[in-house]
Amino acid sequence: AQQPGTPLSDQEYHQFFKFLRNTLQPSTACHLRELYGCQNKLVQTLDKYENHGIIPQGPVCSKQPGNPFFPNFCTFSFYRCIKKKYFLKV
Repeated sequence: AQQPGTPLSDQEYHQFFKFLRNTLQPSTACHLRELYGCQNKLVQTLDKYENHGIIPQGPVCSKQPGNPFFPNFCTFSFYRCIKKKYFLKV
């Protein structure tokens, strides 16, 4: 079991996006995020699922060149949606 608040493993990300492909599609999840923001219950449920039950608080660091720091998980998630880099990990 992973520690709450940590990102999913590669295997878990595969399952996470397989679920989205079968039901929501990542672009649909991003559209929900854009329309309703990070305070929406469905968006929060997806964020919690992606991070083992807890939405990370505070700054988020990424291995993405040029954008290593985001002020919070919401900003990081919007970035992934805009860039269509769904597997970009923290």
